[in-house]
Amino acid sequence: MDCTTSPALPAIAAERLAALVASRLCHDLVSPLGAIGNGVELIEMGGPPAPGPSPELQLIADSVEAARARIRVFRVAFGHTAPDQRLSVGDLRNLLRDIGSGGGAGGRLQVQLDAEGDLPRGEARMILLAVMCLETALPWGGRVLICRGAQGWRLVAEAARTRPAPHLWAWLQPGRSHLEEPSAPEVQFALLAAHALAAGRPLAGELDESGAEISF
Repeated sequence: MDCTTSPALPAIAAERLAALVASRLCHDLVSPLGAIGNGVELIEMGGPPAPGPSPELQLIADSVEAARARIRVFRVAFGHTAPDQRLSVGDLRNLLRDIGSGGGAGGRLQVQLDAEGDLPRGEARMILLAVMCLETALPWGGRVLICRGAQGWRLVAEAARTRPAPHLWAWLQPGRSHLEEPSAPEVQFALLAAHALAAGRPLAGELDESGAEISF
């Protein structure tokens, strides 16, 4: 994989990028919060509560945890990061678990982090954005291995099948040009490219029928 430095990216207006991020946040939080509302309606229709945990209360609990998990990830992936901020590998593992589980027990993406110590928060943000890119490519599930080497970070994903999206992966490839603006749920591709460029980190991404790889 060629990791040569890429040319400057076509600009997306800051206001437009912010709007895409806001839409992404709303998109991921609508489903669990909607389920919370459904659970409340079921409780109201069910009459006096039965002894022990009810399916309605379990639905609410699972939905709340799903929303909280996504917010924890979004704070690092989309929030402001100071140059001197660092994040422990343990905390990063917890955030990756939140992505892999989808905030609940039914997640299909298995994420393994092979690293120790801590890392700059900016690098953690790029890792989370890269995993979100892989999550988009592996909607039917798969495995992701993340390792840190002398040349930087490498994320390798394996799956029985992947979702082809050349217009998105073009953002992660050297020599990219004529890039198509991503939709709100796919804004992580443009953000990862922008953060890599700002940090002077060569970025590369590849996708095939059985997996994907991102390095920076």
